[in-house]
Amino acid sequence: MSDRHCEHCSPHEDEPNKWPARSLALAGALATVSLVVRWTSPDYTMVSKGIAATAIAAGGWFLLPSAWEALRRLRPNINLLMVVATVGAAVVGEWTEAATVVVLFGVAEWLEGWADRRATRATRALLELAPDTARVPKPDGSFEERPVAQVPVGAVVFVQSGQRIPLDGTVRSGGSSVNQAPITGESVPVEKRRGDPVFAGTINGEGSLEIEVTKAEGDTTLAKIIRLIEQAQGQKAPTQRFVDSFAHYYTPAVTLAAVLVFLAPPLLFGGVWAVWLYRACVLLIIACPCALVISTPVSIVAGLTALARRGVVVKGGMHLETLGRLRALAVDKTGTITEGKPRVIEVTGRSGRSESDVVRIAAAIDDHSAHPLAQAIVARARATGVEFRRSEDYQARTGRGAEAIIEGHPHFVGNHRYAHELGVCSPELERELAVIESRGQSAVVVGHQPHAGCTGEVLGVIAVGDAVRANAQTAIASLHAAGIGKVVMLSGDNQRTVDSIAQQVGIDVARGDLLPDDKVTAVQSLLSQYGIVAMVGDGVNDAPAMATASLGIAMGAAGADAAIETADIALMQDDLGEIADAVRLGRRTLGIIRFNIAFALGLKALFLGLALFGYASLWLAILADTGATLLVVGNALRLLRAPR
Repeated sequence: MSDRHCEHCSPHEDEPNKWPARSLALAGALATVSLVVRWTSPDYTMVSKGIAATAIAAGGWFLLPSAWEALRRLRPNINLLMVVATVGAAVVGEWTEAATVVVLFGVAEWLEGWADRRATRATRALLELAPDTARVPKPDGSFEERPVAQVPVGAVVFVQSGQRIPLDGTVRSGGSSVNQAPITGESVPVEKRRGDPVFAGTINGEGSLEIEVTKAEGDTTLAKIIRLIEQAQGQKAPTQRFVDSFAHYYTPAVTLAAVLVFLAPPLLFGGVWAVWLYRACVLLIIACPCALVISTPVSIVAGLTALARRGVVVKGGMHLETLGRLRALAVDKTGTITEGKPRVIEVTGRSGRSESDVVRIAAAIDDHSAHPLAQAIVARARATGVEFRRSEDYQARTGRGAEAIIEGHPHFVGNHRYAHELGVCSPELERELAVIESRGQSAVVVGHQPHAGCTGEVLGVIAVGDAVRANAQTAIASLHAAGIGKVVMLSGDNQRTVDSIAQQVGIDVARGDLLPDDKVTAVQSLLSQYGIVAMVGDGVNDAPAMATASLGIAMGAAGADAAIETADIALMQDDLGEIADAVRLGRRTLGIIRFNIAFALGLKALFLGLALFGYASLWLAILADTGATLLVVGNALRLLRAPR
């Protein structure tokens, strides 16, 4: 019911209009005086009626435009129901009750507007995260504060310690820890150095940063998140569409029922007209579906906002409800379960060589190569402080490894196959390599190259692999605990590797050697078994499978425009554990919506029965409706206090 809100409590306003609020307060005071006069001085009934009429005028003037429009279009709404009920009460002489009804209804409408404004303000507070100005250098070496809208891409801005970063960019100089919680939900500050990305709205720590702007004000990650959340709040969830459709037919039906209650008993059974008019008015008031209509949108907005605070961007109430019904999860391996880039896992020295010596020799050769495994070994040497001199006479052996001269002696690095070809494999080495390969890792053999007078010698073995994320096992356990019945890993890697990783982290089923079309088929199979399935990937490479699934979830979407745009849900940081928390909040939101709807409908049914038998008065009916509205609003807003 789109016109359920009166003009003074529109949910699209950040603050309520003070004049209607004061008018409502005046109406409440007058209605109270009218009640006191009626109860204490029966001889002054005209005075009581006059005060009540003034209260009706003060508190009910905003109902008339909407009521007239509804009557003109022959589409009864809540405001028309209230006007008819108020007039009916006055006709039968219940002026004080009519005034009380108007005041209580105004309070109920104000509660609806307040609830929507409260939830909306929680989201719009994101707008205040980014500063309005940026500190930009001038040609003479001084600085000026310039509006962020006037700072172009490529410009340089300076951010002092404790300040918020004004625009997305990359660190050009300086270093500091940055609190990225507003964007990614991370509770621990992240160290930033030259070349690292930073986001508008995040908070600089102790150091100072010189940042090169990469995105204009309207294109920052924060701006995209705000737009997505606002769009999401404008999309109706399935439950909300059901409630709106229900209210569309419910209101005319109740209006017709009230007319029959008024006419049928007096005409057919000789009932008293005034009595049945009063009961018809009570029926109209009870029928007002304020609590029912407000129950879903407030819950959805509160749930979306609570998740956004955690760094989980959900693009609509429909996806939030789907999240609450999730039964199975398909995950990509690389970049989701694993870190997405190879690194040295283990180094074993042989022939009396230390680990650092093995790394030194391998890095001296691999420094010539751009191969990911070679670069991982070089990165390990630099990270651990192992000094090496670049080798000479480097020669790559495609598909096998490489060889070069180090300190006048020929050395090699290579895979299992190359070790066989060089004739340096022994049963002991074979067993060691088999263990490494069984873990889904790549074995790099380092040794002396066979040459005249020397048969060659293995100096060590380096295990390189795409390391499993530190929290992957905990995250998978949390998903199972959150009610996800099946977690399936879909990967293009070989089956032995994916089986090994699945076993390490507790994944139920692992499927390897899959092309993009195969992943789509796998997701379709899960859909046929479980009904509601999500696919977790990077938002681009896994796009077909993510589009096929009930939900597409993008990992580590902070700063990645494509990931934010393509997925139904974007996790702003690389934390699979956030999915379990999101599922729990989705289920909690769905539970609150169902409870609110059942509670509102149950209360309506109870008081409708009481009204037909004459046990419900006008003021009691509207008080029950106001109380129901307050309860469902308070219940929904509990989602905003969801723990981070």
